[in-house]
Amino acid sequence: MKKTMSKRMIIMLAVVGTVFAAIVGYQMFVASMMKQYLASNAQPPATVTAMKVKPQLWQPQLAAVGTLRAVQGVQITAETSGIVKKIHFKSGDEVIQGALLLELNSAEETAQLQSLQASRKLAEINFARDKQQFVIHAISKAQLDASQAELTGKRAQEAQQQAVLDKKSIRAPFSGRLGITHINPGQYLNVAEAIVSLQNNRALYIDFNLPQKFVGSIKPGQKISVYGSKASELAIGGQITTINSVVEKTTRNVLVEGKIDNANGALLAGMFAHVKIDAGEPQMQLTLPQTAISYNAYGSTLFIAKAEKNEAAADVPTDAPVKQVAQQVFVKTGDKRGDQVAILGGLEEGDTVVTSGQLKLKNGTPLIINNVVLPANEAAPKPQEQ
Repeated sequence: MKKTMSKRMIIMLAVVGTVFAAIVGYQMFVASMMKQYLASNAQPPATVTAMKVKPQLWQPQLAAVGTLRAVQGVQITAETSGIVKKIHFKSGDEVIQGALLLELNSAEETAQLQSLQASRKLAEINFARDKQQFVIHAISKAQLDASQAELTGKRAQEAQQQAVLDKKSIRAPFSGRLGITHINPGQYLNVAEAIVSLQNNRALYIDFNLPQKFVGSIKPGQKISVYGSKASELAIGGQITTINSVVEKTTRNVLVEGKIDNANGALLAGMFAHVKIDAGEPQMQLTLPQTAISYNAYGSTLFIAKAEKNEAAADVPTDAPVKQVAQQVFVKTGDKRGDQVAILGGLEEGDTVVTSGQLKLKNGTPLIINNVVLPANEAAPKPQEQ
């Protein structure tokens, strides 16, 4: 009996051992398969450029878009009607003040002026004769006064006719550049009909609006920088000349007038331009290339390089290179300067930020940092030579 029970115990122990060995073997098999699966599905490393974020001294600026206006500009018109006799200019000419631009037919007015000149000369002769006769008491003082009044009237009529004749010759009111004309000789001009545009573009005004909260940050004489429509264009220096005395009720903006030098004629009246105004003291700001920022509807994001968590394990040699992975963070951006953008929140000094190649990244992607070719990172970029 005892021998039978001993055999049963041995068989039971053997069965339990077999089952336990099978369970352990299965767990090892599952762990091995899981390891192989994870290894086959690991994210491939991505090659990016990166830099450590550091502060820079930035000058706070106000920005606006304005319209250029000539210091002197006019649409030349005719004060009187008539037939165009001769045109003394070509479209686009540079003219000086007083230059004759156009003549209208003035034959009738000239003839009338000659008649009045003859009458005036006769009145002068009569007045001179009457003065001699008055000296010898041959005529009365009343007759002498009448003769003098007639002479004065003839001179006034002559001057009036001369003014009418002068209107037939149209001259440049100031020096400047003429625009395009569509007037031809023999054409009949009506009163106030446009002839040609004359603009003095040697200096230009720029009119722009700023929100009312910035009124305290600007004043006449303050320096401004004006840029054309292209980002590569160099800035043109100028200054604020006038700040409007009222704020527009509908927009709560104040109109500001600035003046810039345009001696080279690069800009034309009527063009729009970007205006930047230095306001306040320079401040230290964390800056990055604009290529590092991804702008989305839910905010601005970028990727920073972080050390992989398992690198801190005790079995990793201390001299082994630290593997870095991507981590996406939200940031608050500020002003832009050329290629750079200021970061107001979300980063700390010394963080390593991915500056290019981030389109292929997601959280946890291993990184290979290669800074052989870096993105543009200039606060005041200059146009490259063609």
